[in-house]
Amino acid sequence: MAQMVGIYTHTHSENLDDYFKAVGVPYIPRKMMCSSNPTIEISKNEDGQWTITTKTLFRNVSYTFKLGEEYEETMPGATIKSTTIIKDDKLVTECISPDNTTITRIYEFTDTGLTLTYKHEKSGKEAVRHFKRE
Repeated sequence: MAQMVGIYTHTHSENLDDYFKAVGVPYIPRKMMCSSNPTIEISKNEDGQWTITTKTLFRNVSYTFKLGEEYEETMPGATIKSTTIIKDDKLVTECISPDNTTITRIYEFTDTGLTLTYKHEKSGKEAVRHFKRE
């Protein structure tokens, strides 16, 4: 299993605009998000708490959680319920939006980087962001 903890820098994305449109992100924020090159930092402390921090020029967001326990994520205009587990050597976060739509983020690690796949259940849309390990 590849190391999950680390810092990852964005290299490129696939289908991100269509995905954010399906999720309901308005035009201007969607374009800003698609043009961003985020850095993701993943850490784990001795108590088993994980923290995922995403940094962009526009906004920095951190979520701290324990595997298998529900936590809240605050998005612009909404708070969603999320649960993260490890499945098949991947971090998998399942989010339930206010309209009960399921959104899944799959963090897949290699020795050289991270592939982050977003899945929107209602529309069937998917997007992928690729990151290199620093």
